[in-house]
Amino acid sequence: MAAAAIIRHTLIPLAVASALAGAISPTRASTVRVGHDEPCTSIASALALAGAGDTILVAPGLYNEFGLIIDKSIVLDGGGTAVIDAAGQGAIITVTAPGVTIRGFTLRNVGSSFTEDRAAIRLRQVKHARVENNRLERAFFGIYVEHCDSVVIRANTLEGPETRETDNGNGIHLWYTKHARIEDNRISGHRDGIYFEFVENSVVARNMSTRNQRYGLHFMFSHHDDYFDNHFVANGAGVAVMYTNDVVMRGNTFEDNWGTNAYGLLLKDINRSTIAHNQFRGNTVGLYAEGSGHLHVEDNDFNANGYAIRIMANSMDNVFTGNRFMDNAFDVVTNSRQSFNTFDGNYWSEYRGYDLDKDGVGDVPHHPVRLFALLVEKAPPGVVLLKSLFVSLIDTAERVMPVFTPETLVDSRPLMSPGAPVQTTAVRRDSR
Repeated sequence: MAAAAIIRHTLIPLAVASALAGAISPTRASTVRVGHDEPCTSIASALALAGAGDTILVAPGLYNEFGLIIDKSIVLDGGGTAVIDAAGQGAIITVTAPGVTIRGFTLRNVGSSFTEDRAAIRLRQVKHARVENNRLERAFFGIYVEHCDSVVIRANTLEGPETRETDNGNGIHLWYTKHARIEDNRISGHRDGIYFEFVENSVVARNMSTRNQRYGLHFMFSHHDDYFDNHFVANGAGVAVMYTNDVVMRGNTFEDNWGTNAYGLLLKDINRSTIAHNQFRGNTVGLYAEGSGHLHVEDNDFNANGYAIRIMANSMDNVFTGNRFMDNAFDVVTNSRQSFNTFDGNYWSEYRGYDLDKDGVGDVPHHPVRLFALLVEKAPPGVVLLKSLFVSLIDTAERVMPVFTPETLVDSRPLMSPGAPVQTTAVRRDSR
């Protein structure tokens, strides 16, 4: 009797518990293979078969598919050799589940549309998605991210169709997204290389954005973001930053952005932000600021630009320090005789002062706004006289006794050499 009671009260409950545990334990993740010699010959059929946590491994080959929906947390892996061609029929992949990874594909031929923003890859209202090591060719929009959190877009190559601007979308497009990381991508041939709108607490790092029709980077209403070590080269209008607060732009290169309305970096209504350790080379305008305030612009190189800095009178309380201005046609231009900004401790290749006490700082203040720059603003064709003796004489006279140029826009401590030490105070946020 005692032995039977032990069995009844101990072993039977254990067996029931074991059975229940087996019933509720998660299913082991599996690999679903796609290929012309596999049971799944299309990616669409594999997506229907796969369960959450599975990996879909796609064999080398060409897959003519579009309109794929990923609504489960899976890994979709093209192995670096699978090609999906939409043949201009529409969007290729839309992700609506969290924790999805897409990697190793070539995605081609997303046709343009005037009624919908078709994309090679679209992330819609998801968290923790990753898009890595893909190649996107001739896509209307490349990677489109909307209402997402904590997504990673890394090491992708995007080559746009290079058609008319009205038939072209953005390379990497983010809208109402936070905590994103856009890293190590190469974007060319799109309307805007990278586009942010209402994107916060995100990082854009080590990207190459070049030969885009409009902006290499264009962002609006996107606060608390960090942009570092990117290259924005030969874009139609350079880089535009608008209606944004509390951003850090450091270690970037803005180069060869030429055109009537082209800028290395355009700032409109930007506040409480830092621009440090950047290179501005060969742009029509290196840095343009309008309606912007409380900017800290430090330790940047402005080389061989048409205008190094154009700062409008409605930009106030900005500090420019430790920068190097070399071989620009015009170092600083403004539209008022009043200036409410501080230029202190910069190097100017146009400076003609002296340093009697040998402390590395010029003993004579430098007025960087040239009279001829003001004349060119009124009559642009006059720029042909830039290197003439007449221009040199009127600029020299204006420096000695400023009458037309802003008397308060002055660097009282110009550096004598570009390598002079500068006390660095620029914000350098840790990588998030």
